Amino acid sequence: MAPSALADNLHTPSTHQHKITHVKASVLHGPRDLRLETRAISEPASTELQIAVRSTGICGSDVSYYKNFRNGDLQAVAPLSLGHESSGVVVSIGDHVSGFQIGDRVALEVGVPCDGCRACQRGRYNLCPKMRFRSSAKSVPHYQGTLQERINHPAKWCHKIPSHVSFDAAALLEPLSVAIHSVRRAAVEQGNTVVVYGAGTVGLLVAAVAKISGASTVLIADVDSGRVQYGLQNGFATKGYIVPRPRLDGDIAENLEAARELALEAIEIAAGDEDDLAGADVTFDCTGKEICVQAGLYTTRPGGRLVMVGMGTPIQTLPLSTAHLREIDILGIFRYANTYPIGIKILSSGVLPSLDAMVTHRFKGLQAAKEAFELAGKTKDGEGGLVLKVVIEN
Repeated sequence: MAPSALADNLHTPSTHQHKITHVKASVLHGPRDLRLETRAISEPASTELQIAVRSTGICGSDVSYYKNFRNGDLQAVAPLSLGHESSGVVVSIGDHVSGFQIGDRVALEVGVPCDGCRACQRGRYNLCPKMRFRSSAKSVPHYQGTLQERINHPAKWCHKIPSHVSFDAAALLEPLSVAIHSVRRAAVEQGNTVVVYGAGTVGLLVAAVAKISGASTVLIADVDSGRVQYGLQNGFATKGYIVPRPRLDGDIAENLEAARELALEAIEIAAGDEDDLAGADVTFDCTGKEICVQAGLYTTRPGGRLVMVGMGTPIQTLPLSTAHLREIDILGIFRYANTYPIGIKILSSGVLPSLDAMVTHRFKGLQAAKEAFELAGKTKDGEGGLVLKVVIEN
């Protein structure tokens, strides 16, 4: 179970907290209204570290806020710094913090739970109703994201990283944590057949973690051929399926039939020479798209598991009788818990495909944030190159 963490306003004041420094911050004021501003930052509170942020990956939720000033049902109501996939260097230490030194390299776990509720006490702190998560509009006042030169963050949610792990790779420990949590809840076993819908950063990492967890067949499916080919060429998956873009302008029955056909094709590719494959032992949907969740149910064998990783369409029409009659377990995923230590071990060991190579585009400095966000919302850059993970480096 992860150590306890306190919300910002509960920290014991530090004896040197009166010192003020001014830092640059990228701040979103409305749809595509991104501004470079100067903010004041105090010395860290007694249980905090001050981190000079070195690398921040742009997540799909960040892009949604950038484009719409909202992410799904979460509407921003005040200026918000984005960014939650981050790493950096310790530059100041609170009075009551031990185990850290100036210059330590750390990955930031940016969700700070209350530590007092039932979910926290049971180790499932990702479900804490009082969770404050950087760059999310769920809590008010908003918990500001990491696209700032420096931030103060609870020391208990800062994780040291080895010297051979780059800041960019350490930033990707955040989506890797989603993958670890997903595969852990799915209970992937040796010899399993796994199908992953969605070959974005999280989907690729889910496939890779399933593979190192013992799955003998891991199929990655996506409408983007470049992403599927990337996953195969770099060892994230063993098989790929480039999904034809379905026409979903029919009625419910026609749409479900399209999902069934998609699933049958995925099963056939996954089966290879196996004549009796009844479906995937575990299917992960990393898209949140209705047709993919529908196809996920049809893809999963009787007694298997469908894991909903992607957050997309909030209200969907699903063929639940398929789950009932075949005893398919449907599991939800919300962020992660107790994953960073194991993620660092996995990343350090070299068993994963290169996370540095997943970063297809790097931008230098917060002043380049707008350009970075515009690119992160695309699948191809201006020269036709694959856009997979965009990071902003300080």
